[in-house]
Amino acid sequence: MLVPPFFRFCTWLLLMLFCAAATPLFSQKYTTAESTSPKARTAYLEGRRFIRQGDSFRGLRFLEDALREDSVLIEAHLLWAEVHYDQEQWDAAARGYETVLRLNPTFHPSVPFNLALCKWNLDRYEEASAYIEMFLQSGVKDARLLYRAKRLSENSRFATTAVKNPVPFQPRSVGPTINTPADEYLPSLTADGQAMIFTRRDGYDENFYRSSRQADGSWGRAEYLNGVNTYLNEGAQAINPDGRWLVFTACNRRNDGSQGSCDLYWSQLKDGSWTKPVPFSAVVNSPYWDAQPSISSDNKTLYFSSERPGGQGGKDLWFTTRLPNGRYTEPQNLGPDINTAGDEQAPFMHPDGQTLYFTSDGLPGMGRNDIYFSRRLADGSWSKPQNLGYPINTKGDEGTLTVSLDGQTAYFAAKLPGGAGGLDIYAFDLPAHARPQPVTYLKAVVTDAVTGLPLVARIVCTDLATAQEFISARTQADGSFLICLPAGKDYALNVSKDDYLFHSEHFNLSAIASFDQPFLMRIALQPIPSNTTPEAGPAPAPVRPVVLRNVFFATGSAELLPASMVELDQLVALLREQPQLRIQINGHTDNVGDDASNQSLSERRAKAVYDYLLSQGISAERLRYRGFGETRPVQPNDTAEGRAQNRRTEFELW
Repeated sequence: MLVPPFFRFCTWLLLMLFCAAATPLFSQKYTTAESTSPKARTAYLEGRRFIRQGDSFRGLRFLEDALREDSVLIEAHLLWAEVHYDQEQWDAAARGYETVLRLNPTFHPSVPFNLALCKWNLDRYEEASAYIEMFLQSGVKDARLLYRAKRLSENSRFATTAVKNPVPFQPRSVGPTINTPADEYLPSLTADGQAMIFTRRDGYDENFYRSSRQADGSWGRAEYLNGVNTYLNEGAQAINPDGRWLVFTACNRRNDGSQGSCDLYWSQLKDGSWTKPVPFSAVVNSPYWDAQPSISSDNKTLYFSSERPGGQGGKDLWFTTRLPNGRYTEPQNLGPDINTAGDEQAPFMHPDGQTLYFTSDGLPGMGRNDIYFSRRLADGSWSKPQNLGYPINTKGDEGTLTVSLDGQTAYFAAKLPGGAGGLDIYAFDLPAHARPQPVTYLKAVVTDAVTGLPLVARIVCTDLATAQEFISARTQADGSFLICLPAGKDYALNVSKDDYLFHSEHFNLSAIASFDQPFLMRIALQPIPSNTTPEAGPAPAPVRPVVLRNVFFATGSAELLPASMVELDQLVALLREQPQLRIQINGHTDNVGDDASNQSLSERRAKAVYDYLLSQGISAERLRYRGFGETRPVQPNDTAEGRAQNRRTEFELW
């Protein structure tokens, strides 16, 4: 590491002040065991003998006798400092090392390094920084020692600034319904914030528990997660946005397809029960330590920490992606933008799909495992990791951080004064600079429009800018689904099921999304009527027009915009799958402009869709079109939102 000239000057100045405080000279006259008096030499040698035998108490007494006889016996000062260093008596050790440096700054090369560690442990970060720079400038060659020294230098400089500029941090317990005298840790949340799954250590056994948020915002009493827990340890879990897919870590399992050491497992919530956990395949799991998963909001990408070869150092962050056929890609290392020669662990990918939180002991921080965040850039690379700051990060080991969908609240585990006992789960307001991008969510239930019964339907959410599927999923047995919608994109939603007309929605989040305004919907799919005869009973209820909410035109024109192709191609697919269907395309406008112009525009827009269907091979005998101008509004035209809903294209059966 290159040290700026100004910092080198400051380092030199500090060392002059620290080392020469008792004398105008940088070094003083001193004696050694060879040149001291016989009485002092005898006491020193006796002290050294006792210390080597493990009797530091008597050893220190003899060293102090030697120093009373000869106050500049440098070896006695050094050994006295070393004993106190080993006993973690940092202040005493620092005094001893400082004396050695005053007597002879180059007497032993390890003195500045050990003195820097003493100052670090005394929270005297500026002094630690000065002494470690002295050590680095001494020409040390040992690679491992050099790495440790550079890390201490980086950390000392970071801590000097961080402690002077603390970030807001007021942790609050999540309450006695979750926290107990046992250890609770590793919290994970569903996207809507209504459920928390965490790990609790029951004696020697780690198990999962689930708590639901109550109407008053508090957490309900945690319940044991049946179906997943065993007499073995389960931990380091992640839950997907809708709370129905659990990925976790289990170690040293046998005869179940695991690869050895710690592996990743998964379980699904079906019909109210969790399925038997299954390990991921050997494509994802390795014979090495694989743990601490995080699930992307689209359920396609799995992030985790692993000790497998091919990384940047110790434990690295990796990711694997689920393919359309359900298989996973070979895991890829997140690279040197994130990973270091140290350990990176506890990844949490926020549902915004851009902000990654993780711990590292290889980046500048408060000393051990600190929490950092990085944002995915437009080209797919990662921004330089940023430390969350002090006092969120301390000189201890920080663990997994989970951030709520709105980015306002972070959850973590710690042993803090006033807790329930052991590790407890806390929440705190995440500093503004560390918050993710805005995200909202859609929570809906799909039913049969005639019977009202829930349907298992296919959900496809498409990024209209790229025409790429963002999320593809199916509703649960109760017809429900939940998907996260990060801000900054324009989304088309299509809900479909065999023998039903599809339903579409449009979510333009190009500007911003707000968590306090989620989309809550009930979607009724209309069954496609079969041919009936009088003998077969009454005809089915009339089918309502289906609004094509993702068909777009240039302003004041009948020119179809490219983003319309996603929805129009879905209509083409429906007509090919249901060759008996005949449809009429209807065009509608708002009341802006004169009646004749609106009538003409609605007809031309309906014809544009009609022409596109013809170009895709749909027979003209099955199609017709009609414009209604402004005559059939579905909302009052006195607001911009109402007028937008009235400008629509739809189809109906005939």
